[in-house]
Amino acid sequence: MGFELDRFKGTVDPDFKCNLCNKVLEDPLTTPCGHVFCSGCVLPWVVQQSSCPVKCQRISAKELNHVLPLKNLILKLEIKCDNHARGCDAVVTLQHLAEHAEMCDFSPAKCRNKGCEEVLCVRDLDAHMREACEHRAAGICENGCGLTLTHREQKLNSHCCVRALKAHNGALQCKLLILDRELKKQAIKANQREKALLAQLSAVHSELQMTALKYQKKFTEYSERIDSLTKTVAFSCKCLLYN
Repeated sequence: MGFELDRFKGTVDPDFKCNLCNKVLEDPLTTPCGHVFCSGCVLPWVVQQSSCPVKCQRISAKELNHVLPLKNLILKLEIKCDNHARGCDAVVTLQHLAEHAEMCDFSPAKCRNKGCEEVLCVRDLDAHMREACEHRAAGICENGCGLTLTHREQKLNSHCCVRALKAHNGALQCKLLILDRELKKQAIKANQREKALLAQLSAVHSELQMTALKYQKKFTEYSERIDSLTKTVAFSCKCLLYN
């Protein structure tokens, strides 16, 4: 799918629009008959329909080609940040959009305090977690359980040691199960890796044995030749002496 038209600065050239989604082309691909679409729009269509979405000409996915000059022109268009609706006023070229999004202070981020479902801007997250979140840590229970009290529990005086310990124990059991599964997966992988290495070692050992046998055979052949030549030379020398 392409980029929404209202995100771009100024009027967008109609040639930059996808013929399927009618948005600004994202990674454009062209058909043999000259129609241009977003790769995310046309590929599923061609795979399922085996035809051009406009003229219904029979084509295959292999016949779709990238349009690099068009893509380069589109990448130079100025576009609003993905987080424009969240308050970011930045306008960047499309080729730098992803880079900006990684550093944008208005990107959505979920509060990391356990039990909180708030989604805030990155720039507001730390202040929320420290000062505003009702699930932020507010102290340690001194009634026996020794677990962390949240600001909400402290404010409402709703902390129950038994309930908290049960929840804590349940969370630990879940973590233990996850770790146990991960340990079994790693053990299986290690076992498979060990078998693969043993198979490779066996193959190398067999290859070395074959190579050693070949060289032993050649050594025996050369030794026999040397013995034969030695005997021939010795016999020739004797003949010369007697003559």
